[in-house]
Amino acid sequence: MTDTTAGPRTALVTGATGYIGGQLVPALLDAGWQVRVLTRKAAGLHGRPWQDDVEVVTGDATSPDDLGRALEGVEVAYYLLHSMDGQGSFVERDRTMAQGFAAAAADAGTGRLVYLSGLHPSGELSEHLASRVEVGEIFLAAPVPATVLQAGVVLGDGSASFDMLRHLTERLPAMVAPKWVDNRIQPIAVDDVVHYLVGAADLPRDSNRTFDIGGPEVLTYAEMMQRYARVAGLGRRLVVSVPVLTPRLAGLWVGLVTPISAGIARPLVGSLVHEAICHEDDVQTAIGEPPGGLRGFDEAVRSALRTVDPLLWRRTVRRTTATVATAAVVGSALTDPGSRWYAKLDKPAWQPPPAAFPVVWTGLYAEVALLTAAASSVLAERDRPDDARNLERALAVNMVLNAGWTGLFFRAHRPWVAAAECAALTASSVDLARRVAPAGRGKATGLLAYAGWCAFATALTTAIARRNPRH
Repeated sequence: MTDTTAGPRTALVTGATGYIGGQLVPALLDAGWQVRVLTRKAAGLHGRPWQDDVEVVTGDATSPDDLGRALEGVEVAYYLLHSMDGQGSFVERDRTMAQGFAAAAADAGTGRLVYLSGLHPSGELSEHLASRVEVGEIFLAAPVPATVLQAGVVLGDGSASFDMLRHLTERLPAMVAPKWVDNRIQPIAVDDVVHYLVGAADLPRDSNRTFDIGGPEVLTYAEMMQRYARVAGLGRRLVVSVPVLTPRLAGLWVGLVTPISAGIARPLVGSLVHEAICHEDDVQTAIGEPPGGLRGFDEAVRSALRTVDPLLWRRTVRRTTATVATAAVVGSALTDPGSRWYAKLDKPAWQPPPAAFPVVWTGLYAEVALLTAAASSVLAERDRPDDARNLERALAVNMVLNAGWTGLFFRAHRPWVAAAECAALTASSVDLARRVAPAGRGKATGLLAYAGWCAFATALTTAIARRNPRH
């Protein structure tokens, strides 16, 4: 490659605001590279410890002019972009963007392209994984020599695949999971991925190929969950695999249970349908192992846990469950549908049978406790502790209103006052959905079901009050 005596070499990093890119930039700086980053919004770099040590080009990777400015004088360009944003048509967008980047790199005389793709078997692939493979093939067919590193699950706090693993494990002590939890995976520590990315810059100019990269262990997804639980001190998990959950359904389920949005979870789950293991280890000869050797699964998890609180979910769900359970117990004690007063009331024909109420309320109580816990823990992890605390305070107010409506109706025999209080409960429930929305639309939608039932209870209480003016 370029003679280093001529001065520092320049590396372009795209996707520097992403997890891998954010780890790669300081590693390149430590290796003596002059680093340039291409970003649509320079504000996205604020707070990065290396932001003052890099050259920033503000632009769009779909613009030939912006790419030309970013690639000028670049020896190696790292392509860490993808369109997996849940907005649809990501395959075509990734194809077009990769073709434009390869053409711009050739025009600029770039010495090498480096791309991080995914481990995959031969044959038909999921849409997401097939798209990543296609992007790698575009670069390998381009005039500029390319290195395509293929990795499976990357272990590190901030990696989407690792975050999905840890959140599922932390939230579900027992789970019925799709069959893909039994597939073999060769996870790799993020530090080892970065080692190979940096090393790829110094490969011989005639090197133009893929390299499989993975850690020293091959595990199933279920085994990774058990190992994570053990390292994090969570206790053993019960994982039962069934063949009935499609990737789409499993993605929606993951999006509801974890902070990973359904738009991101679906392609991640689709990729896990395939086994992700290395089929060759040529990278050890071409680049060499990281200093100290490859990190095992447990070591990589322990490193990630330095910035993660694996017990946050457990503590949060205990608080929200205690709040909701208290309201449920008080409300149940105040309810008296067998009283003579209630029996004499004129009720509308559309009132559900009495047996329906405890069933519906029990399910909604469980939903509210779990969804608010999920949202509160997400907000806390995103450095929004005030929002998390305010959400739990709003939940407490909601549960006071919930129990109060029952007492006003069944014990105080004040249907009109109870109807007004139930309207306040409905407004509070809508506010709860609003507060959890930043943690995921699925969670907000779930709480809107609770708000809908409270609105129904308001309408029913109001109808009873109108039909029984003397009561």
